[in-house]
Amino acid sequence: MRITSLLVLLTWGLMFQVQAQFTDKFPAAEPQKAEIHQFHDAGLAHYSYAIVAEAGIYLVDPGRDVRPYLALAQEKNSRIEGVINTHPHADFVSSHLELHETLGIPIYVSSLVGAAYPHQAFDEGDVLDLGNGVTLRALHTPGHSPDGISIVLEEDAEAIAVFTGDTLFIGDVGRPDLRENAGNVTADRVELAKMMYASTREKLMPLPDATLVYPAHGAGSFCGKAIGTDNVSTIGKEKATNYALQDMTEAEFVALLLEDQPFIPLYFPYNVEVNKRGAATLETDLARVPRLAPDFLTEQTALPLIDARNQALFKASHIPGALNIMQGAKFETWLGALLPPGQSFYLVSDSEENLDALIAQTAKIGYDKYIVGAFVYARGGDAQMQAFDQAAFDANPEAFTILDIRNPGEVAEGKLFEHALAIPLPELRERAGEIPTDKPVVVHCGTGYRSAIGSSIVHKTVPKAQVLDMGAAVKDYQK
Repeated sequence: MRITSLLVLLTWGLMFQVQAQFTDKFPAAEPQKAEIHQFHDAGLAHYSYAIVAEAGIYLVDPGRDVRPYLALAQEKNSRIEGVINTHPHADFVSSHLELHETLGIPIYVSSLVGAAYPHQAFDEGDVLDLGNGVTLRALHTPGHSPDGISIVLEEDAEAIAVFTGDTLFIGDVGRPDLRENAGNVTADRVELAKMMYASTREKLMPLPDATLVYPAHGAGSFCGKAIGTDNVSTIGKEKATNYALQDMTEAEFVALLLEDQPFIPLYFPYNVEVNKRGAATLETDLARVPRLAPDFLTEQTALPLIDARNQALFKASHIPGALNIMQGAKFETWLGALLPPGQSFYLVSDSEENLDALIAQTAKIGYDKYIVGAFVYARGGDAQMQAFDQAAFDANPEAFTILDIRNPGEVAEGKLFEHALAIPLPELRERAGEIPTDKPVVVHCGTGYRSAIGSSIVHKTVPKAQVLDMGAAVKDYQK
């Protein structure tokens, strides 16, 4: 079976094809009358979809940037006729309202969402006819959210694929703890976990084993705790390999699902509300961001200053008090994890081109409106951080305070240094007072990306400490 995919890198898409492999036990049902196109935003581990059929193109869970979808429509000499959201997403801003306003197409969503934008209810049993025997059928599959739906693609009444949103992932199911205080309908995490048990057993698992499974997220998303690296699966494969679909009681399932869920980024409830209202066009939002002259600031400001340059440039010279969230695949996630919605901030890069890309990344979580100024930093000599001396550390590690900023689940799997002080990165600013200052502080994570953020936080909040970022050298200590 061959599926066409689009990889969204920042705001532009690159087209490629992937070969999905399954065991002979679960042969995948291949669409004959419709095409399924998958779009991947690596930074948010987000998958969105376009279904190309006789009646036109229907989008599922579209991302912030509409250009890849419009490019596909042009390539196929077709028209986008509708957009479906499986639920109000917590981790990215969807473009459903922009698509509605610019193309005049309907938005389909569960009536439970209480959407503030024009929409058509798409609830359990509702069907969209895409022509030539192709239909999309809604299933109410609460669990991750009380208003969640899955969408079954059928050809001549036979289930071919199911778009599961955040209900069923590859190797996992959606976390049930994000809708206790957000959205039109809220629910306790235990109640949502019970809903997930029913949704998987009563709605999804009864689908034919060959039914393709297309989730809204992949590995790296905070919407699940054990999402696999594959981008497509089958119902049969998930029934055989997904820990959450194995034989267990409801009570056992609830306990298992609630265990070891990752932290909730600060921006998640905010994005639920943004998606419930609908966002303005991306172009309009980007045009509103104030662009400032290079080196606009040289001294510490009362507002957070996010420096997205490479950590080597940051350590050599930066504006005092800046936080180093490096531009990369996880920039927007960590920005939204560390700054609460409503917090104004400055954004700094090393070039105008990179600054443009950063602002676009920021818009994917709706934080562009909080940028009070974006500018390029080219100065040298304002504030520096000392480089990590690995030889000196190896010679006498007891002479350093080692700060482990990995997530609790990572630490539970094993400390890299026995006497390290463990403070997860999301808690670091509030708990910085726990860090001793009588020794140089060496900050480490698992790869070197988060330690750049963490060391800059300690550098700002614990001015008496000599702070060293272990960076990528941490890999030398991993077994």
